[in-house]
Amino acid sequence: MREQYRSEGFTEDTLAADPMQQFAHWFRQIAAGGMVHEPNAMVVSTATPDGRPSSRTVLLKKYDARGFVFFTNYASRKGRELDANPYVSLLFPWHPLARQVIVTGTAARIAREETVAYFRTRPHGSQLGAWASEQSSLIGSRQQLIDRYEELAARYPEGEHIPAPPEWGGFRVVPETIEFWQGHENRLHDRLRYVREGDGWRVERLSP
Repeated sequence: MREQYRSEGFTEDTLAADPMQQFAHWFRQIAAGGMVHEPNAMVVSTATPDGRPSSRTVLLKKYDARGFVFFTNYASRKGRELDANPYVSLLFPWHPLARQVIVTGTAARIAREETVAYFRTRPHGSQLGAWASEQSSLIGSRQQLIDRYEELAARYPEGEHIPAPPEWGGFRVVPETIEFWQGHENRLHDRLRYVREGDGWRVERLSP
């Protein structure tokens, strides 16, 4: 189970000056290529204050100069852990192109109006699902979840305004480092990492 990666070189002179610009460049390439299912899927790793980690796959919903945004139930495991310990890691595993992006930084809740604005863009069923599930809590059966969803569907039929749940919202991850990993044959991979320095960024190369 060993793959020989074959790809073009990835060198410092090809990098954008800003890591979010570089991320946007790679993300557009990945999305346009159609080789990666859900290229906005990322592994979000959090930890408790005493250092016990947990990871899960979450969909990136927005990125800009301020960082990376995803949405969740604030009472979920990741929500509780981020409230207690804001340090977080994101991993974008774009295997078909032998690429990864690894982000470390801190997460904070976004403004409520930003959450509400995004919630209105979600499909009707996804809005109902956000209300139906008390994410990460124990549940007796799948039928309980279905019953709760159907109750909500009867209360809020298609076209009816659904308010954003009070315990549901976004986190913005403000990056401290962003590593761009490009696989090559013989395991001679390129690993270029941006490190925040004041208002700017330093680029360093890591051994594969």
